[in-house]
Amino acid sequence: MTKLYTYAGIAASAILIAFGIGAMYMGFDGRDRVRSDLAREQIVGTPDSTIPNQKVDTGSEAQAFAAVIRKHTLEATGGQTYSEMGRFLDKNGKATSDEKLAAIDAKTGQPVENGLRNMWVTSTALTTSLNTAYFAESVATFAIVMGFALLLTGIGFLVLTARLLMPRTASKKVPIAAAVPAAS
Repeated sequence: MTKLYTYAGIAASAILIAFGIGAMYMGFDGRDRVRSDLAREQIVGTPDSTIPNQKVDTGSEAQAFAAVIRKHTLEATGGQTYSEMGRFLDKNGKATSDEKLAAIDAKTGQPVENGLRNMWVTSTALTTSLNTAYFAESVATFAIVMGFALLLTGIGFLVLTARLLMPRTASKKVPIAAAVPAAS
């Protein structure tokens, strides 16, 4: 039965170590991908942001820039969100959701769309992407930490298995009386 426990302990240790290394590799790879994808977009923080004139290339910087985009969008819409704005503009340029009250575009013959509402859609797409980058980098960091924990746990199990379950060679004990020479 001891051999079974020994082999099971070694197998469990090897699996934990392998998963730990794999999780750390995936975490580092994921974090690097988020950062290279952000850098590729050439986003630079606006002067009124918490990252002025700084290239956005980390998850936390992406989250900070997303907050700035939302702030600017709310400023442009007078504090209104997408659901609070009218879908069209009337003849006076005011928002309305009533198609009958909407101004008609002379070129298309269609009701004039509310451009601020369309801007809100673009803003939401951008902030969602940036916040997703922040989340992805956070998950990657968690994978690195968990991988390290799995690696240490696997090493601990291996040491425990080797110490407690593997057969030990009997050490030769010399009686104390034989080790001390007799006085003459």
